[in-house]
Amino acid sequence: MMSRRLHEVPRRAFLKTAGLAAGTAVAAPHVIPAKVLAAPGRKGANERIYVGHIGMGGRARGLYREMGPLRERGECQSVAVCDVDEKRLERAAKEVPGAVPYRDYRYILQREDIDAVVIGTPDHWHGVQFVHAAECRKHIYCEKPACCTLEESKAMIEAARKTGIASQIGSQGRSQPEAYLMHRYLVNGVIGKVHWVECFHYPSPVDTSHTPDSDPPPELDWDLWLGPLRSRPYNRRYLHGVFRWLLESGGGQIRDRGAHVMSCAMYWLGADGTGPVEIEATGTPPNQGLWDSAVLMNVTYTFKNPDWKMTWTQMSNEEIKRRFPPEERTGDEPGGRITRPGYGAVYHGEHGTCMHWGGDGGTWVEKKVRQWEPPAGAKDVYRSPGHMEDWFVGIRTGKKCIMDIEWGAGVANLCILGNLAYVLGRKLRWDHASWQILDDEEAQRMISRPQRHPYHL
Repeated sequence: MMSRRLHEVPRRAFLKTAGLAAGTAVAAPHVIPAKVLAAPGRKGANERIYVGHIGMGGRARGLYREMGPLRERGECQSVAVCDVDEKRLERAAKEVPGAVPYRDYRYILQREDIDAVVIGTPDHWHGVQFVHAAECRKHIYCEKPACCTLEESKAMIEAARKTGIASQIGSQGRSQPEAYLMHRYLVNGVIGKVHWVECFHYPSPVDTSHTPDSDPPPELDWDLWLGPLRSRPYNRRYLHGVFRWLLESGGGQIRDRGAHVMSCAMYWLGADGTGPVEIEATGTPPNQGLWDSAVLMNVTYTFKNPDWKMTWTQMSNEEIKRRFPPEERTGDEPGGRITRPGYGAVYHGEHGTCMHWGGDGGTWVEKKVRQWEPPAGAKDVYRSPGHMEDWFVGIRTGKKCIMDIEWGAGVANLCILGNLAYVLGRKLRWDHASWQILDDEEAQRMISRPQRHPYHL
């Protein structure tokens, strides 16, 4: 049985194992020798990077597959897998040859032979697991969105800076081939100064199942799945995958796909490291069911110096088809046909507009962008070798990754602030330099939330 092969940590030992005591960070349980870590101009002690996978659900398995070319070239080896669902763990142990299975991620962090981790767990675990992994000096690829609270985003940035690890958040739209074309097009001012980025997306779903609470299935460690969340009865409509539609563990479409579409905007406009000064939001809550994220939604982010705005609108599929019809493509283009036409963004500039669809596993830009030929003296931009490959460049050279945690946290903040303005029903004023909501004590208190002992920062 798989359970005989699992490693478990007694609850009372969690603080010691995670390198935490009474909420205060102390020395990590094991620290990788400095010679193993990458530094500018220096690879690790071994050419091959040893990787542990935390979470092995649908998207996490996708991340493992995306590392396939790196494994084939001998650049890395996956040596550990982890999941709180024993069925998923059994499957992962079969799919990842030679990897040791664990139910508890802390054992992966304690292994000195593991250089890096891929975090593919639900959103509410990202912040805690990222900070713990950074404290143990593991390089980190963490699926988007980076975190669920502003407190977590700040802690993640600080942990990565302190330990110097290479971090990559999984907003892979920045690394898509046509994303390079759009970035170059905008940087060269073909449509002039951009004053409005209009992001669109279809609605968040409504839970119409009316599923009652029940006992968790025997293969699931429900307490460990909840982790930092408040204790609550099990309901199968909390997981797997559908955690995205709860504000507590996901946050709706704005956090799921906003972390992709808005990521592209912040990168292409050179706005990484900045934040809005005002956030306004309205939305339509679901009329039934367990999920509570906004079904329809309108958010406006106002930026200053330079002055521009970004809007996020969740609208009906019919309205999207009418206002943002996908471009007809033959399929002969390198990017192929547009298979995700229901979301993207229009960039409004002084001299015209340009548009993209998708923004994550596929980013498709309109024909005029693809066909634009840079004139002599045109500016070029970074062409990512691939999102995983870019992370490995960061590990080996110390170069900042294309979606480093500082940039990933900044995009997550946009999603968090949009939801917070929606919940409170009023405009928020944000000071990016101090990481604070101004002149609103209630909103400022909500930048953090209690995390259940002992699963906390």
